[in-house]
This record gives sequence, C-alpha cells and structure tokens, in this order.
Amino acid sequence: MKFLDQAKVYIRSGDGGAGAVSFRREKYIEFGGPDGGDGGRGGDVWAEAVEGLNTLIDYRYRQHFKAKTGMHGMGRDRTGAKGADVTLKVPVGTQIYEEDNETLICDLTEKGQRFLLAKGGNGGFGNAHFKSSTNQAPRRANPGQEGQERTIWLRLKLIADAGLVGLPNAGKSTFLASVTAAKPKIADYPFTTLHPNLGVVRIDTREFVLADIPGLIEGAHEGVGIGDRFLGHVERTNVILHLVSALEEDPAKAYETVRHELEAYGHGLAEKPEIVALSQIDTADAKSITQKAEALKKAAGREPLIFSSVSRDGLEEVLRALMAFIEEKKKSDKPKEPDPRWQS
Repeated sequence: MKFLDQAKVYIRSGDGGAGAVSFRREKYIEFGGPDGGDGGRGGDVWAEAVEGLNTLIDYRYRQHFKAKTGMHGMGRDRTGAKGADVTLKVPVGTQIYEEDNETLICDLTEKGQRFLLAKGGNGGFGNAHFKSSTNQAPRRANPGQEGQERTIWLRLKLIADAGLVGLPNAGKSTFLASVTAAKPKIADYPFTTLHPNLGVVRIDTREFVLADIPGLIEGAHEGVGIGDRFLGHVERTNVILHLVSALEEDPAKAYETVRHELEAYGHGLAEKPEIVALSQIDTADAKSITQKAEALKKAAGREPLIFSSVSRDGLEEVLRALMAFIEEKKKSDKPKEPDPRWQS
C-alpha cells in the first residue's frame, strides 16, 4: 500500500427535500383540506477516525463526496425521508483543515471520534404547514434548503509513542527492523526511507509504537533533500530518539545539523524529550567509538547511549530508556482521580 499523508477533498451535504402541495380528496368527506407533507432533511457529511488505516491513499483516487438529497414531501401528511449521510473514514491522527490549509477544523486523535463537516439542508414545509383560520386552502410549499459545500484538506500525523530522527543512513530503518516486525527498506545509500514507517516495540512485557521518518539533511526546512514535511509524524510522540552513526567523521556536526532542522521546523519539536544515541558501533573500533561518543556528549550536553542494531549490543538499554520516558509522560498526562466528596 502506498503512503499518502495529505489530500485535498471537496464535500457537499445534501439539499433538503421540497414540501408538497396536496389536498385531501376522499368520497363523503366534504372539507378535506391541505395535507402536503414536509420534505426530508439532506444528508450530512461526517469525518470518522477508524482503526486499521495508516494512510490517506483512498483520497488520491476519489476527491468528491456528496451526501444525498432529502426526499420530497408527499400527500396524506407524509414527510420525506432524510437523505443518506456520507462518512469520510480516516486514520487516527488525521487533522482536517479549511481550504487555506492553515485553519484547523478538527483533530481526530481517538478511534471512533466523529466530526460533522457539513450539515444537510432542512426540508421545505408542505402546504399543510401554512393552513390558518384565514387561509384554509394554501397552495404554496417551501423548497428544501440547500446543503453546504466546502473544500478541505486532510493531513495525517501518525500516532506514535517515540520517533526516530537523524541524518540519512544513521541506522534508523535498521533499528526499526531489529526491534519491531516492520520491514522498512534498508540499503547503503541516502534516503532509502521515502515515507514514515511504524512498528510496535515489545520490551519487558510492555510495548510502545515507534515511528521512523526519512532522514534530514542541512537545509531540509527549505526543501533540500526530501524536506521536513514528514516531521509532522513525530510531533505527537512522547520522546525522540536521535541517532548519530558511528560512521560519521564529525558526530557533533551531524547532531547539530539535525537539531537545527528541528528548531527551524518549530511546532514544539525541539523542546521534546530527546535520547541521543551513537548507532552502528559494529562498524568502528573501540578507540574510534570512545572518541566519537565523547564528541557527541559535548555537542548534546548529555551522555549518549551506544548500540548496534546488527549485533544488538546495547539495544535493550536504548529500548528501556525510551520506555521509561514514555511511561513517565503517560503518568503525568493521566487525569487525577475525582475527589470523592464531589461524587453522588
């Protein structure tokens, strides 16, 4: 399945059905009177977050969604049926924006969450509605109200507990493949990863979701390389794992390059908790690893973790460090128990 994290969609709710002009005419009933029913309401357009989706690829092939028009009213005071609704099923973590792609309409962060995007038009009144003491036989009915139409943007930000960042070929995809069942593309050339990947990590009977995004290079915030558009997928994470390869000649510069891109991107990404790690230590000798770890420590201002995804040396320590951050964040976000004095 191809990955798509942004789509432009046109939606239109249904028009209301027209009211009916009708009179009761039955044998032996001298004064039948008006009995035209009201029109039915037009269908609504909803957005719903569902399980099992992690891409907006369905909206590449279909961009127009229109709800049904309400049924017209009928004689014998019969109201028309409501038009059928349309529901846009999107992955959890989808944000919906106005046509300007800046004004946020809603943010669907939980499974089953729904939002009304366009309300259907009301049905028109039938002539029975207009009967009065001075107008016993009204011959007018209202047309249905028009539905709403708008163009919206769907923008997906994956829901993950931890995110991987680093330069291309920092070992992010290898790390993801080693600790999860995900099968990202792995090769020895830059930008092997072209779209975000997700995997579930299990450590000490606990688990969390890990997101890998394409590598960042200097100038990514200006569109260099793949750019920074995929950084939105680590905005929701609780912690960032910043990988610097032991193959880098200057690990401090590599670290600072990615940090600069995170700061230029904004959205609070640079302020997120960060674990720094020197990866691919199976490719260097012990002396070189010690020197590069020391240089990375000076640049990051903290002791880096050291590991190899291939030999798995130090791998569990990295996962436990991530798990500790995630659990601490979840505890701080957990709502407090209500005061029993306020319970009935």
